[in-house]
Amino acid sequence: MTSELNQTLQACQNPDQAIRQQAEERLRTAETQNLPEFLFSLSQELAGEDREATTRQLAGLHIKNLLVAKDEALQAEKHNKWKALPPDQRSAIKQTVLSAIRSPVERARHTAAQAAAEIATIELPYNEWPEFLTTLMENVTGELDDGVKIASLECLGFACERLAFCAGDDTPEISVEVTDKMLTAIVDGIRSDRADPIRFAAAEALRNSLSFTKKNMGNEAERNMIMTTICDATQSPAENVRAAAYECIVQIAFQYYDKLQAYMQTIFQLTFGTIRNDTEPVALQAVEFWSTLAEEEIELTDMAQELAETGQTPPPESVCVGYVKAALEHLCPLLTDTLLKQDEDVEIDDDVWNISMSGATCLTLVASCAEDAIVPFVMPFVQSNIQSPEWRNREAATMAFSSILEGPSSASIGNYVNQAIPVLLGALSDQNDLVKDTTAWTIGRICDLHVRSIPEETFPTLVNGLASKLMGESPRVASQSAYAIHNLAAAFADDNAAETSGTNALSPYMSDLLQTLLQVVDREDASEANLRISAFEAISVLIQHSAPDVKPILMQLLPAIIDRLSKSFDMTVMTNDDKEQKEGVQGLLCGLIQVIIIKSTKQEIMPFCDQIMSNFLRVLQTKNSTCQEEALSAISAIATALEGDFTNYMNALRPFLMEGLRNFEAYQVCTVAVGLIGDISRSIEAQMQPFCDEIMSALVEALQNSSLHRSVKPPVLSCFGDIGLAIGAGFEPYLQVSLMMLLQAAQTVAPDDDDDLIDYVNMLREGILEAYTGIIQGLKDGNRCDLMLPYMESIMAFLEMLARDRKNDYGNEVLSKAVGLVGDIASSLGGQIKGQIGKPFVMQLLKEGHETGDQTITETANWASSVVQHAMAC
Repeated sequence: MTSELNQTLQACQNPDQAIRQQAEERLRTAETQNLPEFLFSLSQELAGEDREATTRQLAGLHIKNLLVAKDEALQAEKHNKWKALPPDQRSAIKQTVLSAIRSPVERARHTAAQAAAEIATIELPYNEWPEFLTTLMENVTGELDDGVKIASLECLGFACERLAFCAGDDTPEISVEVTDKMLTAIVDGIRSDRADPIRFAAAEALRNSLSFTKKNMGNEAERNMIMTTICDATQSPAENVRAAAYECIVQIAFQYYDKLQAYMQTIFQLTFGTIRNDTEPVALQAVEFWSTLAEEEIELTDMAQELAETGQTPPPESVCVGYVKAALEHLCPLLTDTLLKQDEDVEIDDDVWNISMSGATCLTLVASCAEDAIVPFVMPFVQSNIQSPEWRNREAATMAFSSILEGPSSASIGNYVNQAIPVLLGALSDQNDLVKDTTAWTIGRICDLHVRSIPEETFPTLVNGLASKLMGESPRVASQSAYAIHNLAAAFADDNAAETSGTNALSPYMSDLLQTLLQVVDREDASEANLRISAFEAISVLIQHSAPDVKPILMQLLPAIIDRLSKSFDMTVMTNDDKEQKEGVQGLLCGLIQVIIIKSTKQEIMPFCDQIMSNFLRVLQTKNSTCQEEALSAISAIATALEGDFTNYMNALRPFLMEGLRNFEAYQVCTVAVGLIGDISRSIEAQMQPFCDEIMSALVEALQNSSLHRSVKPPVLSCFGDIGLAIGAGFEPYLQVSLMMLLQAAQTVAPDDDDDLIDYVNMLREGILEAYTGIIQGLKDGNRCDLMLPYMESIMAFLEMLARDRKNDYGNEVLSKAVGLVGDIASSLGGQIKGQIGKPFVMQLLKEGHETGDQTITETANWASSVVQHAMAC
């Protein structure tokens, strides 16, 4: 097979597509017919010194690819196929692949390292390949070629990276013996007397291995040895070795914060010297250390506050030491200096990451960590540079000010914001684009975080200044200005005074702002710097938070938006970019129509609904899931507004609605479609009946589909309740299958240590409770509550489980719905179920409802208690 395989691998590199495809098909056939023999032949090709380097490389990559997959389920399947191979055949393959790491051909040994690492990922957790580490240790510590040492260290690094990625609940932890051997080889490779390429490979391997060195880091002697080795590597003459060493320090800050104290003085000196004097790639990693440290301290502080609220204290290993606050006096000047190192080219590519950007990010995190304490260490830099004749100083000062806006309180930084607004408004006309860009961004941050600190007298200048930058400036500056307008409008979200007075401070500017932002959408360069999306988002928020006196403007705007949507179908599409732009615009226009509808009355939108729905149905014909989501969401708003009159559109909408319900792949579309079903049910009520057979069939199909994203299932269950409430006694044909689905879902439980699954189970329980409530209320309205009697035992068992299951802390949302369901059961079935409704767990739920302190839940609990008492008296 080896000779034939060699020819096939060579054919895979043939420029003729037909020959390549035939060769690839032969490889697939060989894999299917005899996987052990195929893998062994590939390993021989990889290890064959008489073979061409490219063929050997292809053989090694094929071995790796037979064991690797991005999809978790497919990955497990591939690993299981390897485990199913006979031990002697696996052994032969492993030995051959491992031997190839000693090849004199660099390409072959590098690929062998990748293949061997993937095999080790499967076998090391089960201690099934002792030769792997023994051989690699010999390679690294023995008298072998440097290239072999590098490949061996690469192999260790790849293996550690893959082991961390593939670690799961079913995979055993890597044994201490294995990690000890790994670490011994890696630390040997990073020694100062090693060649730089070896040290680099070892440093990268060490970074990847840190996930498995908890025991070693817990031992002071071993930890000292590891830290000394890494710190020595930060002084290497080779830039890539220094950068890789700092990456290790960053990883240690993330994983072993509680072990840093003895080394902080050294790390402080090393990082500060590196940030000041080293090359940018190395300095970036040194800055990243302080960013990571700040993130860890923010998280630890938040955790301590949460524990304090419940009377607990954090464990010793989770105590925030406060390194960042202690370093502020020296750290802040260091970071503000990095802000002065902007790129010469002000049109910074989004993919570029430089020391100035890194410093700003770090300063933002430090501000969130240190809060008010940072202000006196940064504001002198801001004040002395913000009006400097040098553009670099002006931009750096503005960026520094922006970076510390989040963290400090308004009491601490509010006065500075007040003083800065006139200066910033003037800087919107700066001669330098980067200064204008950063200024607009800073104003946007102020509007988001400290809008109350903006002087009232500067409001007109602020709005007009931002509006003036939307059309005549670069896309970046215009996008930041739109972002600032978006945040300014969002500040009026809780403006209750507008409902009383009928106006707010933005009303005089709404017409001009909306008109200008629509012109921005039409700019030829609107696809750059996220400008079009920023403009649409600003329009949307302006509409959402507009005062009542702006309603006439919105009613004038609505036909213009509808017309834009109608004309969008005629947009020329020559390329994929054109197609994406067209569909993006359509989705955004649907969103604008939705927010206008939400602000309007039924009478105001009725004249436009036929045209709106006609356009929405055309949007739903596209295969773009984002467009479909936006259109379905907007249709929900129409259904809610029109109430029973929405029935007129049901026949035309039905096929698109069913397509959305069955769009299991684009699960977000499916979720929105389910929500739309609920909104329509509430709007047209009994008129939903003719469509229910098909809809209920699709909903049950969704619940039974194992590939559907789990987040869709809670709203599907809740939707049963919406339909049941809408059609009352007409729900009888669907009752048995619905309650069976609810009963199955009620069996889902979450382990104590899986927060994500706990949250999901709580959402599932909310959906179940909403479903039971809607169905019972609907049957009560239809005088058919008797249909529920056979199912009451399972429903009450579910409520009893909730009453007993306090370990997952299901929260007030679940409790509120559980208490409400108790009341609905009692009021609907009365004395027929008094033997069940009077059980202790029911009283416990009602008691917990009373004790929440939440007014709404307390009122629900009072009502439920009264109807339970009445039922018990019957």
